[in-house]
Amino acid sequence: MLVAGVALALFVLFTFIIPMVLGLLKIALIIGVVALLVFIVVTMVGKSST
Repeated sequence: MLVAGVALALFVLFTFIIPMVLGLLKIALIIGVVALLVFIVVTMVGKSST
């Protein structure tokens, strides 16, 4: 019975926690890419204006 409980806990962990973490990583990646693009644009504009 204990083994079944542990198996259920692991199943819940993998079903709910991992997609949540992957979702957060995906959001962080998107934010990182946007920030990089903004940085590049600002750098280009700054260089062209001088």
